Parts: sequence; structure tokens; C-alpha cells
Amino acid sequence: MNVFTDTCDDPAMDTIDHVRAAQQQFTDQSGYLNTATHGLLPHRTRHALAQHTHEVATGRFRLDRADAGIARVRANYARLVGVDPDRVAQGTHVAQFVGLVAASLPSGAEILVPENEFASLVLPFTARGDLRVREVPLEHLPEEVGPTTTLVAVSAVQSADGALAPLEDLRTACADHGARSVVDTTQAAEWLPLSASHYDYTVCSAYKWLLGTRGSAFLTGTEESLAALPPLAANWYSAADTENSLYGISVRQPEDASRFDLPPIWSAWVSLENSLSLVEEVGVEAIHAHDVGLADGLRAALDLEPKGSAIVSLEVSPRTAERVAATGITTATRDGRMRAAFHLYNTVEDIDRLVKALR
Repeated sequence: MNVFTDTCDDPAMDTIDHVRAAQQQFTDQSGYLNTATHGLLPHRTRHALAQHTHEVATGRFRLDRADAGIARVRANYARLVGVDPDRVAQGTHVAQFVGLVAASLPSGAEILVPENEFASLVLPFTARGDLRVREVPLEHLPEEVGPTTTLVAVSAVQSADGALAPLEDLRTACADHGARSVVDTTQAAEWLPLSASHYDYTVCSAYKWLLGTRGSAFLTGTEESLAALPPLAANWYSAADTENSLYGISVRQPEDASRFDLPPIWSAWVSLENSLSLVEEVGVEAIHAHDVGLADGLRAALDLEPKGSAIVSLEVSPRTAERVAATGITTATRDGRMRAAFHLYNTVEDIDRLVKALR
């Protein structure tokens, strides 16, 4: 059910109202600043998971209903990232899809990645052993793309510190030199407005900002770039006719991105369908304004420059980190720094609590 029933003429107030309505979908978890590790589940998602568990426990689980739910999730995600549903594949983890991209590349290909990039985005390339993987500073990625570059792999938002990748300049550089791009949006979707159609491939795990549970991930791609991928994990669920593709070798694969689907972890997709519906009701622009407003509000309170990211990375002593944790505030330690991440359920009170604990 849509939780938003009223609108007003002031867009700013409308955004605030939508966020406040969405916050009613979460159990009070004041001080939880760790969405970059995993998101919290809305009430509607918890109820749907409980119903799914009951159906499995009592033998009432139905595959046809589950398949219909995954189709709705695929369409919902496609709307959120600005592509057609037939350009979206569903799987379990980002590394699975990056592995397909890595397997499609010729021996000796040059892969450009930022320094200190998240491992799941770079290890599929280094693990092959015959690709030339080159690390450069994040801010210099566009200028380092050259005629020998085959592909650039980068997270839209860096996991360690929330830094934003220079995606617009990177698009231009890749187009100028004929290089492909794979952009990991796991730490960006859906608080950072971006269109997946602008990149050859995007990959995304859905248990962070999309508020799902572990076990659901997406791949998008252009028609040309998807055609270059080998269907290494072809299975009954990636067939054109899943109902009649359980046995034998005469199984026809579809032409669209679903040929890269993996058999789903049903509970993950049940949860994601309900969480994505809430994200879509609030809207990416409203979530962006809320999340970044809080993160930059924290930076301002600490006399730091705004960064336009929902993730804040702070250099604190181990003793200070222990003091923060003792107050019930949940953050993470990444690359030796405290990482705080803001999302729908956070408020200005979370900023006040963290600033007080830090000082």
C-alpha cells in the first residue's frame, strides 16, 4: 500500500512529508549510521518475509507467485535506474556479474580501476591472471583512459570513504577512446541520481541502500555490451521457458538480459519487492536531498567542507571510536577511519548524538 496520500504545492515540504511518512515504516533505531554495510528493513518488508517463511514452513509456497514478484522487482528497478526491463539481469552478488565481464575480455586487455577500490569489483579481473589491471587515483581516472584501455571499472560511490567518482568525465573519456565501463552502484542506489543507460554495464547489490536482504543483485547493460558476455552460469531459470527447461540439453536461451539470471534466493526477492516499493514511493531526488543533507550537516557540525555524499569518513582515535560505540551509535571502520552513512530512517538527532560522542 502506498503510504503517501497527500501532496502540497511546495516541493521542499512535499519531500519532507514523503521522507517522514517513510520513516514510519522503520522500527526506531536511533544512532544506526551503517547503511553502507547493510540497510534496515521496512515494516512492510518484515511482514512479507514472515508471510513467506510461513508459506515455506507450511508447504504453501508457490513458484508462479514468486516468479511474478521477481518480474515486478525487475520492472521496478528498471524504472529507478532508467533502463528497459529487458536490459536487467537478476542474480545474487555483484562479483558474479563482474566475473562475466572479466570472462568476456581478451587476454592482455588493460583494465583501469581506482586505487583502493572494493575487492568484489576488481578481483574478478586480477584473478584471471592474463589481464593488465592498472590502479590510478580516483580523481585521475578520466585522464588516464587511453587508446590501450579496454575497460574501466569503478564504484559510483567509494565504499571506504564515500567519495564520488567523476562519472561524467569518465563517460566522455571512454567514448573518446572506445573503452567500455562497468559501474558498481551498490553504494549509490538509490540516493544518488544516475542513469544506468549511460554506462556499458552497471552492477548493484541490493542489501544496502535499496533496503533488501543479502542474496539479490542486478546487472544492466547496453544491448551491444550484453551481447559480448558469455552466459557462464546458464541454468533452468535463465532459460526462455523456465517451466519446460528443467531437464536435458535442448533448452533455448532468451535474447534479453534474463539469459544471465541465476536461480533466485526467494526470500531475498520477496524482501526486495517490498523495500523497492517504498524507495520508489519516496523518490530518488527526495532520498538524495535527505541523505546528503544529513551527511553534509554532520560535516558542517565538525567544521568540514561538504562533499555531496551520503557517506562520511572521519579520522578518529581508537579511544574515540570506542566511546562512540558505547553510546549505542552504530558506525563502521573502513580503511582505518570511522564511516558513518545516512539514509531514510536517520534524522538530525543522529547528527547531534554523534557530534556529542565525538567531542
